[in-house]
Amino acid sequence: MPLQNTTNRLRPLVISQDVDSLHGLQTIGTYDTSRADASVANIQQAYQAMMVQQQAETEKLALYRAAADAARLAEWEFHNAILAMKEVVRGQYGSDSDQAQAVGLKKKSDRKRPSRKKSVLVTS
Repeated sequence: MPLQNTTNRLRPLVISQDVDSLHGLQTIGTYDTSRADASVANIQQAYQAMMVQQQAETEKLALYRAAADAARLAEWEFHNAILAMKEVVRGQYGSDSDQAQAVGLKKKSDRKRPSRKKSVLVTS
């Protein structure tokens, strides 16, 4: 049997087939084995453990998504508050003030003036 890479998740199709196999095994009344890892009790215990862990993952994923949404909204609220503050600074102190520059705005006098484009005549 090749080495198993347990760092990768199993595809849902594989897990579904495994669950179908467990249900099929439960219909075999005469199944008996000396291998502890293949016993019905061990398989049912592994199935229950998988179900508990999947439920815990789903719950934590829902909490993560809610926390990510809350963080995203808080980021937007902060950003909008900063934009409002910059408008107030520009209105109160002017576009060419040191205060405007202090909050990250570019001074109006530091802006590059648009230059005239020179017309180039192309003669053939």
